[in-house]
Amino acid sequence: MKIPFNKPYLTGEETKYIQEAVASGKISGDGIFTKKCHDFFQKRYGFKKALLTTSCTDALEMAAILGNISPGDEVIAPSYTFVSTVNAFVLRGAKIIFCDSEVDHPNIDANKIEALITEKTRAIIPVHYAGFACDMHKIMQLAEKYNLLVIEDAAQAIDSYYTYPSGETMPLGSIGTFSAFSFHETKNIISGEGGMIIVNDERFAGRAEIIREKGTNRSAFFRGEVDKYGWVDIGSSFLPSDIISAFLYAQLENLERIQDRRRILWQHYHNQLIPLEKAGLLELPKIPTYATNNAHMFYIILNSLETRSGLIEHLRKHDVLAVFHYLSLHKSEFYSGFGESHSELPNSDRFTDCLLRMPLYYSLESGSVEYICDLITTYLKSRES
Repeated sequence: MKIPFNKPYLTGEETKYIQEAVASGKISGDGIFTKKCHDFFQKRYGFKKALLTTSCTDALEMAAILGNISPGDEVIAPSYTFVSTVNAFVLRGAKIIFCDSEVDHPNIDANKIEALITEKTRAIIPVHYAGFACDMHKIMQLAEKYNLLVIEDAAQAIDSYYTYPSGETMPLGSIGTFSAFSFHETKNIISGEGGMIIVNDERFAGRAEIIREKGTNRSAFFRGEVDKYGWVDIGSSFLPSDIISAFLYAQLENLERIQDRRRILWQHYHNQLIPLEKAGLLELPKIPTYATNNAHMFYIILNSLETRSGLIEHLRKHDVLAVFHYLSLHKSEFYSGFGESHSELPNSDRFTDCLLRMPLYYSLESGSVEYICDLITTYLKSRES
């Protein structure tokens, strides 16, 4: 019984909608299914402006352009994240200031951000790791105090929420100036490749359309708002084919069913592994009181790199693929190639060495979860003796 780390789930409607998109005669960007997806997100989550992109990376690059990030600017981001989070801003000439993770969670430590802010700081990039919210109340207070942009990297955070101290609950992606989502095949809702930028400040909505359309006001032209379109700004070809959008819309129609199944599997892992946490053999994910769980990922934190490496090999020998995640970016070859030095970020480095992700996908069976947890238990207890 081989258990992969990920297995894309198909609802059964994807090919039907793709055929409809082809039959419509318009399979380039902003066809009928792209519009359906935009409407879905704006109505369900109250996003001001949703625009599908070809990837979350492209959405982040759009956000960097919209925010006028320029050479000499500084951007604060977690070190424990995917390279796209910061590449988008490096491409605009910005210097990345890395912030450590929280002690018990990979998210950026909001209490350590203010000490990193200088007169050159332009933006904070919170990454909602595993779909769990960063402390957005504190981050937005800092943004207001220092007049900074907040760009949420919500790649993993679809259908997840943040609760303010006042009790107000808001969807992740709706809080910052901009946000970026991913529909890569490893995410909860997929289109193979794909992403989305959310523009929550309406002042940027018009320009977002222009940047997404190669720097032209083509979208306004098709709505009849201008009698011709031309080159009016910088931009690129960020919009996806309507074929991709058709696939995505079939997934969105089944969002609740997909989420319900993933949460059941996530909780099954958690319940099975509680005894190992109580025994001090691993740590389970900590969900902040202000965050909800969208079951994007189930991970465990081992006590050492050696233990994690041994467990990965033990699971692999039993046909289970479990994988580690990010390498701290402040220690990357590229970053050090600029001659940049950085203070120690011990929490980020601990997650680099000790965090391990378990298989989690719609068709994973509960019996397989139990099998994986039994393997973990056997291995960790064997190291005790």
